[in-house]
Amino acid sequence: MKAVVKWLDNMSFVGESESGHSVVMDGPPDDGGRNLGVRPMEMVLLGMGGCTAFDVVLILQRQRQAITDCQVELSAERAETVPKVFTKIHVHYIVKGKSLDEKKVARAVEMTAEKYCSVSVMLSKSADITHDFEIMETD
Repeated sequence: MKAVVKWLDNMSFVGESESGHSVVMDGPPDDGGRNLGVRPMEMVLLGMGGCTAFDVVLILQRQRQAITDCQVELSAERAETVPKVFTKIHVHYIVKGKSLDEKKVARAVEMTAEKYCSVSVMLSKSADITHDFEIMETD
């Protein structure tokens, strides 16, 4: 996997992925940025959310669960000193569907956290990661 990050100006950068997608990153005004894009550490947290949501949806679909929506809410704490790594991350899944099996949802969450989500597994080396979920019934 490869990526390129190009400096635009001030503290703005554009990241280009090997798959051909781009994203703008910028710093806060206090550090010379103009707040034109997400911060790099926000990108890491978003990456974890996307990775784990992908897994949960795929696992539940393969188990023939009638999932209609999946939202992942992440909250993180960072170290006070440089490097300000994540020290705690909590992941809350909101899974919607028709007659979802609670045990299957729990297992999907467990499997992504412990085995399938590369980002979660990597971040668990420096951060205490917890998770929970809720199921919402849809018609």
